[in-house]
Amino acid sequence: MPAPAPDSRAAAAPASAPVLLGALALWLLATLGLRPLLLPDEGRYAEVARAMWHGDWLVPTLNGLPFFHKPPLFYWLDIAALQLLGVHEFAGRFGSAVGAWLMGAALFLAMRRWHGARTAALALGVLATTPFFFVGSQYANHDMLVGGLITAAVLAMARAVDEPPRVDLRWLVAGWLLCAFAVLAKGLIGIVLPALVIGPWLLAQGRWRQVLGLLHPLGLLVFAVVGLPWFIVMQQRYPGFFDYFVMEQHFRRFAQSTFNNVHGPWFFLAVLPLATLPWSAWTPVALKRAWADRSPTTLLYAWWVVAIVGFFSIPSSKLVGYALPALAPWCALLALAVAAGTGRAWRVVMGVAALACVAIVGFAAWKAPQSNQALAQVLRTAMQPADRVVMVDEYFYDVPFYARLARPVVIAADWADPEIPRRDNWRKEVFDAARFDPPLARQLLRPLTELDRMACGTSATWFIVSAGHADRVSGLPGASRAFADKRTELWRVPGRVCP
Repeated sequence: MPAPAPDSRAAAAPASAPVLLGALALWLLATLGLRPLLLPDEGRYAEVARAMWHGDWLVPTLNGLPFFHKPPLFYWLDIAALQLLGVHEFAGRFGSAVGAWLMGAALFLAMRRWHGARTAALALGVLATTPFFFVGSQYANHDMLVGGLITAAVLAMARAVDEPPRVDLRWLVAGWLLCAFAVLAKGLIGIVLPALVIGPWLLAQGRWRQVLGLLHPLGLLVFAVVGLPWFIVMQQRYPGFFDYFVMEQHFRRFAQSTFNNVHGPWFFLAVLPLATLPWSAWTPVALKRAWADRSPTTLLYAWWVVAIVGFFSIPSSKLVGYALPALAPWCALLALAVAAGTGRAWRVVMGVAALACVAIVGFAAWKAPQSNQALAQVLRTAMQPADRVVMVDEYFYDVPFYARLARPVVIAADWADPEIPRRDNWRKEVFDAARFDPPLARQLLRPLTELDRMACGTSATWFIVSAGHADRVSGLPGASRAFADKRTELWRVPGRVCP
């Protein structure tokens, strides 16, 4: 796949790579901290990062208990932002913005080499103003980070083999390094998905020698040195780690239908075009052009989309964010169709799409669904260092983050319920984490029947309860309501001596 001649219209690109990529960074960061954390994902992951920042930087914890749903790279990036900015929503979403910028930068640099500067700049504009991309960059979870790293890994590997039969060792090592980071971002898909894209694409062209060349010992060594140590350390500290993280969170989650968000095989076929409006209006032209062209790069983009969508269509549990690793090649196909046209309608579309991106984030900031920021601010102001916090039959993910709680809270619930391990919700998350530190779990996870006993002691106890269930705590001796909104209530119970 020799590098094509530069686009004859390359001079039409008005800005250099540093300017465009700098503008992308500003575009992603400008609105990053303008709205409260959404629940449950943003509250969960931002608080895990904050807890690691104040505790053990190696072990993610949920309410003080080891939390191994995801590896630590997202949290480490957020910790870096917390170090600079303190506890702020911007810091909680920083890992997602990094992943988005990496996706945009990798796509731009690859397309500049293969299609010329003008087309690359247009592709970057299409990607940056796609609502799926922009909203993903502003949402605190692991999907955008792993999507950006997988995108960069695939394009680095493709760059390593784009002058057959040679394999460029520098780009190959970069690809393996990015795969290692992707594994640290979300697990085995960080290596499985790049292999699923690059391997069959090369084999379909009869380039099996280059497939073997991708397994260069230096690349494998870099992957092992960067990607494996954290997992080895966690297995040494917590003997059940491998079974939980690898077997349950990967294989059993992929194969079983007991998790949330069950959808049919059609799900991503509908989601990807809808989530990439208005640019997906060019889909018929893009598909027709790709079929007529069938160059190695076009085939790479097409197979890449098919492989990712096909892979994530197999399990019954499906989330929109799973399609993010397919977003860059999808936007590449759309951008090639836009660039091949003669009109300038795309300029209007890009402006409208950019406004739509900002409007979506603005709407989320206005609505701030489920945010407990106001309650947490009252708690932070009123509570004393020795006071305790008890959450009643609910874990309010964002309260520890906004209240800057120094210690884990007590969670009162029916922990003996045999259905907890079978339902994919907050109870199962905490219940699963408890297995890695049973002594601490016995202190923090208490039955609802002990609410009265939890208020014993010399310090006050603060109870957080869902609206409509305040009767569980309102009758405790000395209980007074400190805050209430349509979702939650905060009650203070003074300390007392108990038999």
